[in-house]
Amino acid sequence: MNILLIGCGKMGGAMLRQWIKQDANQFTVADPGATDLPDGVTHVTKTTDLPSAAFDVIVIAIKPQMIADLLPGYAHALKPGGCFVSIAAGFSVGALTDIVGQAAIIRVMPNLAAMVGMGVSGLYANDACTPQQITDVTAFIAETGRCVPLKSEDEIDRLTAISGSGPGYVFEVMRTYVAAAEELGFDHDTARALVFDTITGTVEAARQSDASLEELRNSVTSKNGTTEAGLNALMRDGQLDALFRDTVQAAYRRATELK
Repeated sequence: MNILLIGCGKMGGAMLRQWIKQDANQFTVADPGATDLPDGVTHVTKTTDLPSAAFDVIVIAIKPQMIADLLPGYAHALKPGGCFVSIAAGFSVGALTDIVGQAAIIRVMPNLAAMVGMGVSGLYANDACTPQQITDVTAFIAETGRCVPLKSEDEIDRLTAISGSGPGYVFEVMRTYVAAAEELGFDHDTARALVFDTITGTVEAARQSDASLEELRNSVTSKNGTTEAGLNALMRDGQLDALFRDTVQAAYRRATELK
């Protein structure tokens, strides 16, 4: 496929670097500020540099507040029967249709781990998309990590609250975990290594196990031991459960407000 990427910021650039490593598709980036693009990528800075009806897919990777002003200038570059793919958070299919008219539109909600090929993306396609378009777009999104098919835009909002915003929650948990290790007497580099490797190893152990998370937790929690003491403090009065419920509900509410 011939793919146009409008915008090449942090997320768009991260996904592009994964695509270019393993993808046979041809990529053009339209972004006047883009620098250090991967080899093999065509770069244009003006809409007038783009030929008409040249691209099978146009990926919208600009900030949501810029879409209404900028997207109309690029619409001519999509082939008849082509597909728009938006990775812009909070910009609905209906809002995109208001700009480009009736067209095949796919919304994708990626997350930051796409930059290392371990992302989680949710994908929702409108009724104008053909099965082949959905298959093709799912395949190249999956080159950045897991791609989860979704049945509605509400599911995108719910996925945003879990995996889209999730890296922010995890980074903050890691930050406070590292700070606690430093307060216990470890230097910063050692504290980071201990926390990062503990989390990485634990996630991989859970991934490779058939046991439930509760069973795995119990397997490392001896009665009256150190882990039990720590967990009792962490889970006091159900505060951890309540905190995570409040966290994802707040993110979900905000996702629905942005549409």
